[in-house]
Amino acid sequence: MNWCGADMAVTVFVPADTTACALGADEVAVELAAQARVRGIDMQIVRNGSRGAFWLEPLVEVDTGDGRQAYGPVAVADVADLFDAGFPGTCSHGSSLGAIDEIPWLSRQQRLTFARAGVIDPLSLDDYRAHGGYAGLERALGMSRQQIVDEIKASGLRGRGGAAFPTGIKWQTVLNADGAQKYIACNADEGDSGTFADRLLMEADPFQLIEGMTIAGLAVGATQGYIYLRSEYPRARRVLERVIASARERGYLGQGICGTEEAFDIEIRLGAGAYICGEETSMLESLEGKRGLVRFKPPLPAIKGLFGQPTVVNNVLTLGAVSTVLAKGAKHYQDFGSGRSRGTLTVQLGGNVRRGGLVELAFGHRLRDVFEDFGGGTASRRPARAIMVGGPLGTYLPEMLWDTELDYEAFAAAGGMLGHGGVVVFDDTVDLAEQARFAMEFCAIESCGKCTPCRVGSVRGMEIIDRIKSNQQRTEQLALLDELCETMIDGSLCAMGGLTPYPVRSALQHFPEDFGIADSE
Repeated sequence: MNWCGADMAVTVFVPADTTACALGADEVAVELAAQARVRGIDMQIVRNGSRGAFWLEPLVEVDTGDGRQAYGPVAVADVADLFDAGFPGTCSHGSSLGAIDEIPWLSRQQRLTFARAGVIDPLSLDDYRAHGGYAGLERALGMSRQQIVDEIKASGLRGRGGAAFPTGIKWQTVLNADGAQKYIACNADEGDSGTFADRLLMEADPFQLIEGMTIAGLAVGATQGYIYLRSEYPRARRVLERVIASARERGYLGQGICGTEEAFDIEIRLGAGAYICGEETSMLESLEGKRGLVRFKPPLPAIKGLFGQPTVVNNVLTLGAVSTVLAKGAKHYQDFGSGRSRGTLTVQLGGNVRRGGLVELAFGHRLRDVFEDFGGGTASRRPARAIMVGGPLGTYLPEMLWDTELDYEAFAAAGGMLGHGGVVVFDDTVDLAEQARFAMEFCAIESCGKCTPCRVGSVRGMEIIDRIKSNQQRTEQLALLDELCETMIDGSLCAMGGLTPYPVRSALQHFPEDFGIADSE
């Protein structure tokens, strides 16, 4: 039996990233292959990356020659029925979603960084090139270092790790700095709860990160790069090891990149499960083989970073965006976004939400649009009460702030932060006093211990919140908590302690009833 009577194998795509496999994608791929053999169908299964529509995983796609037809979520028990209904040809089945490009959840996004995610075989350099990969590097090889840096500046690209510092300014500092050796350090220690964009890019389009790091090396004169990878990402590690070896073999890494005199290589270093190593100086300490403790600044890493040399420290999404900027030009990238927030934001929808996953949109969309239009409301079907944006040290936003535009300045004006783009939804059963206490507890557990406001303040914060909840001198304890938060913000050595008060204060401000505070108080 041939598919649609054609004398050729049909290509079926089944994601192999962490989330899809946690939802059963490996087992579905095995069953698809088994059913095809039994039925005499010539089928090639490509393990692509997820498109980020995790609510549809495992998502199976069939290449029809005129586009891909999608089915999802597909369970192992559905596979035989799919074939009985005519799969992989045209078939009517309960999991049929039609043309993948016409699914509104995907078609309404503006994908730049994740344009290839779910489309290509992540391990194939040829597939990457066929879909525009390495066009940015090829262009960069014909430019001077300063021209590359100027292009990044003109694009308006800012760090996507949370701090939102202009990428081009950081690169300019490293380019101008004197150093016997310069480095590119990719922060892939994605530790914020509710975030997964770094992991998805590394598993779905890893060559993009390799290309972006190589361009960064060309721009500042660095010949060595390191990916500081979260140890809890074993699949990402295996993917990166394979694509780095492939890029090296094909002349895209190592000596004489693409036949030029330029050199750049990359090594992977694993973290050890410490949240604080997501902070750039603590990460550098860990890369040097030391305990992950925060460094005093100045000097900045751009002046004196890894092994005391000038170092570019960017996260995965920032470096991934670099390849797009160089391939399509700064003007193209800047055409997306609003105000000083240019390009796209990768929102990671999680928590109590019906349609969780990765949504890439130009800056400027409203938080409400993301939650309602893409998230589809709460998974519990209960009213949503709070949305936390920016990771475990972000702020809890009540409904009256959900019309805030997703850009850095608008969120700062609303007392919030975009951070790494994590968006976690809570329904009306949430206890915001407990969530505030969790922020202090999280800080106490994850603090490196180097500074007193963070190390001691977080423990005292838990104790004070406990007393407030049990109405022990509540007025005095509220004043003490406010003073403690001020001390942590102003006196902490890094953002770990400095940001911990943000979820606490937002919970107190917007949800005082959860702390036993009456409106009259």
